[in-house]
Amino acid sequence: MRGRNQRKPVAPPGISDAEWKVMNVFWDRGPSTLREVVESLESGSDWKPRTVQTLIRRLVTKGALSVEELGREFRYTPVFSQADCQLDESRSFLGRVFDGRLVPFLAGMVESEKIPQEEIEALRRLLDEAEKRQSPSE
Repeated sequence: MRGRNQRKPVAPPGISDAEWKVMNVFWDRGPSTLREVVESLESGSDWKPRTVQTLIRRLVTKGALSVEELGREFRYTPVFSQADCQLDESRSFLGRVFDGRLVPFLAGMVESEKIPQEEIEALRRLLDEAEKRQSPSE
């Protein structure tokens, strides 16, 4: 198992859909034991504790979680922030499905989905900020 004093991998590892569910518990709760994660997942899944343990072990092996021994239990901590993992996963998806191009992805979503007005305004602000960062200073 990966100890706390080992170096952090350069980029977040690829994680499966089931592993995302487990990681979301850690990002919500912070450092947690197996028992705490199982309790958090009880209402939203029918996973047995052994399944959760297997998923956590995989995440430790991949370098997504660090582990610290606390007497007879282990406390697991995310190595990467949720934002870092989301960005990495988004880049991977765009690369695989849209050849790394953001416009075709957004165009497909805008044309086929009803987007709430507050999200349209947030997107507009993000694009304005991106444009300002790209413009040369006067």
